[in-house]
Amino acid sequence: MLIFGEAHLRYIVENYISHYHHERAHQSLNNKIIDPPPDGKGEIVCHERLGGLLKFYKRAA
Repeated sequence: MLIFGEAHLRYIVENYISHYHHERAHQSLNNKIIDPPPDGKGEIVCHERLGGLLKFYKRAA
């Protein structure tokens, strides 16, 4: 990934921190998410951050 200035770096770090705390499973929590979203009954949908480098899956509402 090429970083084009301070604003771009801040954008990347903010996206990674959000992914780390809200979308990534943590082994120390038995592979659970820190702040899990409410369970839905729809189909499973893939969401991407940073052009597809970070992916997570959740059910549609």
